[in-house]
Amino acid sequence: MISCRISLFALLCFAVTALNAAEPAKFRTDENRDKALPWFQLVEGQFPPAGSAHAISGELIQADHTERRFRLRVDRDDSQDAGHFDLPIDAAMLPYGSIFYHGAPAALQDIPLGTHLHGKFYLKDPKDKSPPPAGAYRRVTNDAAFTRCFQLEDDFSHYASQQQVWKIDAVDLAEKKLTVTLQASGNAVGKPKVFDFSASTRVFKESGFAKLDALQPGQLVQFNITWATLYGPGRILEIWLDETARKLASEQQLEIHRTHIRERGLPGWITAVEDEPQIVTITFFGNVDAKLFDELKLINEEPHGWPFSSREDDPKAPKGGICVARDSLMTYDPVNDRKGGNILHFGQTPIEPGSSGVQIKVKCCQLLDGFRPNRVIRFYPATWKVNALPREEQFHGRE
Repeated sequence: MISCRISLFALLCFAVTALNAAEPAKFRTDENRDKALPWFQLVEGQFPPAGSAHAISGELIQADHTERRFRLRVDRDDSQDAGHFDLPIDAAMLPYGSIFYHGAPAALQDIPLGTHLHGKFYLKDPKDKSPPPAGAYRRVTNDAAFTRCFQLEDDFSHYASQQQVWKIDAVDLAEKKLTVTLQASGNAVGKPKVFDFSASTRVFKESGFAKLDALQPGQLVQFNITWATLYGPGRILEIWLDETARKLASEQQLEIHRTHIRERGLPGWITAVEDEPQIVTITFFGNVDAKLFDELKLINEEPHGWPFSSREDDPKAPKGGICVARDSLMTYDPVNDRKGGNILHFGQTPIEPGSSGVQIKVKCCQLLDGFRPNRVIRFYPATWKVNALPREEQFHGRE
């Protein structure tokens, strides 16, 4: 799965680079920091161009998983003076924004507080006048204006997606220090770094846990850290000593993600609405495991009087129900709010950052007010059992 994500990202970057090779830059990027250019501003109802986001890394210090909002203590870097160290940003995931944990798609609730993360961000909406979080003496971080998150991933996912791994150079069990060098294709990337670990650091080896004395020079490892840049590079929370252990961690997280989506619906937005025939076109976001889209074509022949006001046209064809959602992907009352019917068409759209490229047309028994172009929705294939979500995850009654 990780290799597919790498290949797709590389293809997108190559295509955009080739297309824009002869064109002047239109916006600032992390690679082109020309201050005469503006940062890219998101356009409603459109996916952003590749390479247009701003990279920010830091530690997760606060999270509201129901609203997909979080606070990140920004890493120290050379652009900051001492008075601006360790200041936070408040941000929210874009509806098509992706989260990765242990090398697999995830939800914000899967990531423990204190985990060091790598993110890609966009500027806040110009209409958003909320003040940034202030630190001592009411100072704010230089990145305070970047409040819309396109991607968030832990160190495990970040380095694995770049096909990089850490090589252990030395282990000091007495002082609890680990000297490592980042590797790519067997070659060192940068200089060695010294990370702390503690008696509570979780060590994973093959299909189980291991003790700290299992750490040995020469091992190729991945790890997640906390307290990054506060007292050196960081303190290791958990470390995987071999490919078997890493694969198991990714597989487990992938199943957690699949369960999460099956219970809450596939996220996407409405691309078009045909009023008279009551046909809704949906483009699904790319922030879910691609194999879940295969379940759109599964057949449930049971008659559905609800959520469909009338029997679907073809009980032996794929079908499903649409739920109106907010930008946070929170639905209102999915058990009772779904409207849908047969899936008339399975199509593909150009792959863009944030988009799965998967598109369907659904014949609806009724068009709700929220079934409008650019509105965020969740879709439940008819083979997915729809149960009431925890009360805090439903917006019903808060309007």
